[in-house]
Amino acid sequence: MTRTELSRTIDAPVGVVFSTVADSSNFSEAVPHIEHVEFLSEARTGVGARFRETRLMGSRKATTELEVTEYVRDERVRFVADQGGTIWDTIFTVEPGPDGRGTRLRMVMEARPHKLAARLVTPLMKRVITKAIAADLDAVKAYTEATG
Repeated sequence: MTRTELSRTIDAPVGVVFSTVADSSNFSEAVPHIEHVEFLSEARTGVGARFRETRLMGSRKATTELEVTEYVRDERVRFVADQGGTIWDTIFTVEPGPDGRGTRLRMVMEARPHKLAARLVTPLMKRVITKAIAADLDAVKAYTEATG
């Protein structure tokens, strides 16, 4: 298993930051390298919401099908995907900032490979994954501070 954990302090209200990360329509607005979101369920947010996200990863497009498996408004949201022989389990949490202002956004992603090739490749991808996650969080920070 590979675990990646990153956080940002954002000068925007908890509700604004949460709705940006918990609603894939808002997240795709905030993160410029997400090209398309296709909903696969009637629900667009909350437990059971399923969608397919297409994003640029370097010069290649990658499409991932995700499902919301946990949702506590203005606290945490969990997305799970089974992609490339790996279970990608991502939790975003939000809480008031350390000085009582703004929001502390934390993201924890666990990658659990279940196929041989993925067991070999996933640990090697950690640096690339961490860089991509950091870019996503920076984009959420810039977006929510501009709109929040």
